[in-house]
Amino acid sequence: MSMMVNAPLYPDDIDVLAGALFAWCAERSIRLQSQEGLSAANVAIDLYNAGYQTQDQLLGALYDHEFH
Repeated sequence: MSMMVNAPLYPDDIDVLAGALFAWCAERSIRLQSQEGLSAANVAIDLYNAGYQTQDQLLGALYDHEFH
């Protein structure tokens, strides 16, 4: 069984992720440290690793994602 290892995140990557996540949470009045906020953070990281690597792309993908 092989494990997929993601590339390390650098400060610019973190800025993109944080900017999109903070904007998404603020628009929905969601606290980042809530269960919803943490779930959104995990989704944002997955989307970033899937190729949504600008803040606008990532924010758009978060809008399109169905959260349960």
